[in-house]
Amino acid sequence: MEKKEFPNKGVEPKIKPGLKGAGPNSPAKPNWISNKVFDIIKLILGICLLPFVYSFSVAFLSQIAYIDVSLQNYFWVGVITLVLVYLFIWEPAVVYERGHRLVEIIFSFFQPLVKFAPYLLPVYTIVLFILYLFLSIFIQDKWLIEWAMFFFGLSIALHLVFAAQSIRSKKGDLLKSNYIFGFSFMYIISLGLVALFLNFIFKEFSFVNFSNSAYSIASSIFNAVFSQLFMVKP
Repeated sequence: MEKKEFPNKGVEPKIKPGLKGAGPNSPAKPNWISNKVFDIIKLILGICLLPFVYSFSVAFLSQIAYIDVSLQNYFWVGVITLVLVYLFIWEPAVVYERGHRLVEIIFSFFQPLVKFAPYLLPVYTIVLFILYLFLSIFIQDKWLIEWAMFFFGLSIALHLVFAAQSIRSKKGDLLKSNYIFGFSFMYIISLGLVALFLNFIFKEFSFVNFSNSAYSIASSIFNAVFSQLFMVKP
């Protein structure tokens, strides 16, 4: 029987120099470049959000000052309690993670929100606000609003501390663009929600004035920076 010859048998295929080592698992340079460009964009946007972080903080402090001093103290005691517990006693990461998981379940119908909503929404503060509105229908005692303010402060501090920790711990963030942009955006949304809740609870707290003040302060900062950079008189 005549044997068939296979001329290419045993001959290694030639690889063009430009494709040497190329394969389905090799990193794609265009993707790396696009990722770095996106990181730079996020870094710029994060820096642009910093004036709003400052303006929202100042506006919130100016509005909460109109609330009764004793109730303000309950709020700040809640914030300080969480910080002290976190620093010296116990890191309640499991509490935050369960709230994080709850938000993921709630927004499981829309995948993009599953990724971002747990960082943006202070779930325990939202639940406490709804619970307070329900209980206030039946309970008119002052202790209810006192404890509500305490847990508002504690829950929003819990959210800010552990959301910031989660964003900061993400790998591959050499420029810290994810942290600066992510934390700034999360802080603004969270503080805005707390301001909205206090607006519904206290007639002294105005969400409209809070928003106008935050915008005015941030606008002044941007105008000052713009005038310094381009030598334009404001």
